[in-house]
Amino acid sequence: MEKHIYNVNVNWTQDRKGTLCSPELKNNTTNETNCIEVATPPEFPGGMPNIWTPEHLFTAAISSCLMTTFLAIAEYSKLEYVSFTCESKGILEKVDGKFVISEVLLFPEVVITDASKRERTERILEKSEKACLISNSVTSKITMEAKISIQN
Repeated sequence: MEKHIYNVNVNWTQDRKGTLCSPELKNNTTNETNCIEVATPPEFPGGMPNIWTPEHLFTAAISSCLMTTFLAIAEYSKLEYVSFTCESKGILEKVDGKFVISEVLLFPEVVITDASKRERTERILEKSEKACLISNSVTSKITMEAKISIQN
């Protein structure tokens, strides 16, 4: 596979807030660039509630990568499933005098209809965790507690 580049631009708007955009991400209807607001988290001086933060985006990158990797491996493996969800928690703490996301906890749940496919589903989830390129790119500890549910 060749090298890929992902362009992201951030522009300060006011206080501790800005707009995060990618020229590659356009709205299909309006062709406008798809942007999100980002801000300092409220736990820090000048932080703002209810706006995406770098810490949320970091955690989201890992959990969404797990999902997209699972979807690819499940498709390749011809695994039939009803749904995939994943709650996640990024843990921010001070280590050696620096703030770091020390750990990301992932709680994926896959719903299947065939109970005999439970172990296979677990193996595909484990393979997805190991193959996630974002998780493989960070130094944070990644912990996954998977749940497989059977829908009747």
